Amino acid sequence: MDNDVSTGSSISTLGHLALGLTLLAFGLGHADVIDGVTASDAVSLATYVGGVTLFVAGLLALRDRDAATGTAFSALGALWFTWGVTAGGQVSDNAAGLFMLLFALIALSLTLGAAGGGVLTQGTYGLFFVSLVLLAIAGFAGNDALAKAGGWFAVVAGAVSWYGATAALAHWPTSLPRRAAGRGVTATG
Repeated sequence: MDNDVSTGSSISTLGHLALGLTLLAFGLGHADVIDGVTASDAVSLATYVGGVTLFVAGLLALRDRDAATGTAFSALGALWFTWGVTAGGQVSDNAAGLFMLLFALIALSLTLGAAGGGVLTQGTYGLFFVSLVLLAIAGFAGNDALAKAGGWFAVVAGAVSWYGATAALAHWPTSLPRRAAGRGVTATG
């Protein structure tokens, strides 16, 4: 079985589960899918599962000399913890947009840095980047439709992260088998 998810370790799997659940809750709240559920309802989950769990998983990965996973989870843990403890505060729409934009830059760095880490990991960070950009623009412009679109991108990012972690736990394949370049071409080895 060919697993290209960078969730080979239990620390990484835990981190991807925490990220997936947090993104799903955050995204569903912004997408306004469930009546009466908003993004602010995800604050506790974002603070503890997204913030504390990811930050600790990042520190443990750094201790194990996994710089890419450690950096990603520590940065994402800081993002979720900061968002969780400040979500109820009175900030302007522009300040909220700036917060999302600054963390979108981190998500972009993680996306580019995950190029060798597997399509599911890179896809999660890339979709999260798009989500944060849309939420930033929605904050600056006061546009609810863009906020909903950003929420949907976060939902898909969460589902991708959750699937990657679940696939690692269940030993499911996470990539398609590689095929030869064309008809009649055989691989030698």
